[in-house]
Amino acid sequence: MTSELERLFEHLRFASISTDSRHVADVRANAEWLVGQFEGMGMATEIHETPGNPIVIARNKHVGGRRTVLIYGHYDVQPVDPLELWDSAPFEPEIRDGKIWGRGGADNKGQHFVHMLGAEKTIREDGELPVNVIFLIEGEEEIGSPNLVPFLEEHRDELACDIIAVSDTGMVALGVPTLGYGLRGITCLEVMVKGPSGDLHSGVYGGAVANPAMAAARMVASLHEDDGKIAVDGFYDDVIPLEDWERKMWAKVPGASDEDFLKTTGSLESFGEPGYSIAERLWGRPTVEVNGIGSGYQGEGSKTVLPAEAMFKLSCRLVPGQDPAMVQEKVEAHLRTHTPAGVTIEIEKGHSGKAYHNDPHSDYGKAAQRALTTSFGKEPVLIREGGSIPIIQDMKEILGSDSLMLGLALPDCQIHAPNENFAVENFECGILMSQALLKELAKA
Repeated sequence: MTSELERLFEHLRFASISTDSRHVADVRANAEWLVGQFEGMGMATEIHETPGNPIVIARNKHVGGRRTVLIYGHYDVQPVDPLELWDSAPFEPEIRDGKIWGRGGADNKGQHFVHMLGAEKTIREDGELPVNVIFLIEGEEEIGSPNLVPFLEEHRDELACDIIAVSDTGMVALGVPTLGYGLRGITCLEVMVKGPSGDLHSGVYGGAVANPAMAAARMVASLHEDDGKIAVDGFYDDVIPLEDWERKMWAKVPGASDEDFLKTTGSLESFGEPGYSIAERLWGRPTVEVNGIGSGYQGEGSKTVLPAEAMFKLSCRLVPGQDPAMVQEKVEAHLRTHTPAGVTIEIEKGHSGKAYHNDPHSDYGKAAQRALTTSFGKEPVLIREGGSIPIIQDMKEILGSDSLMLGLALPDCQIHAPNENFAVENFECGILMSQALLKELAKA
């Protein structure tokens, strides 16, 4: 195993789960480990306290007249449940079948670590970096980055940069370099459906009073037409349509056909807004999805109960033109209109973030494309991402800089799920890509 992989394994062994207070010490230890890595590279490094988890900042010696590049990443990870579905221990990384298996490999430790290693290698080979670099590695991305926006606003001047590089997205297929130029936004809601004052016997009271579980099912079903189109009034009003060049390009992207997506997901057939391919739905159209639903007895065997409550969680992925607050209002209005008689609902609004979009044909975009071509040996494809990184739009609004999204995670990398993995080939090419990127941005 190479020394670079050994150091990545050290990084992955920290159980830095930001959403679980039992892992506060692990999160802190991981941040301090990063400080040691940056200091070992000769970078000036600071650990900034927040009301939550620390933010690590590192920078080389800045030279006047050079481009300044901010490289963003996060060291916190998702929970590992259900643990029994992992083929190996999530925080004891190992290599199998050309992949690094372990929580955080793809999201995001492996991806931001290639930039650290690329910078380190460039300093070792050339004596210095060709650009001014600021690394910003936070510990709360997986819980919505609640303290990063205040940090950016407070340190706006120190973080001023020409362009931002982010590797927290995906590649469409192994060996196909991918430049992302857009991200969907997000807004979330949780709905509690309440009926009788307590659980009831389904024989004694079934058919006499409203069943919250059935009411929740009806409300969820009302969100879409039978063909998959979203049925919320006004949901599509502000959506900016896809450009013709995007639809033509995406139709040719390797690994992004409907058949490819069905194979990756193990699904029988596609379902969603009619008139669009799966790639177009994922990268350029909005959605309403159910992320969780529950009510009544969940144990073994039968329990004939009419439950007093039910709940469901929703997330809406948004595209350019849509405002998260407005979408929340429209979905809430729809749910209240479609609340069956005999139950009441309580709606808790969750985290939100706007969609992000930039011009992949800008000077910086072209520099990123050249770097990807150099490191992977072929020209990259240009896509938007189906996922959401709200802080990317926040950085645009606060720092005034666009982000180059140089994703290295494959479609089957299992982020947020058991058996998360990161291709060794992408880890190695990612280091080369980072080196090439800094050199190309210096010339942009």
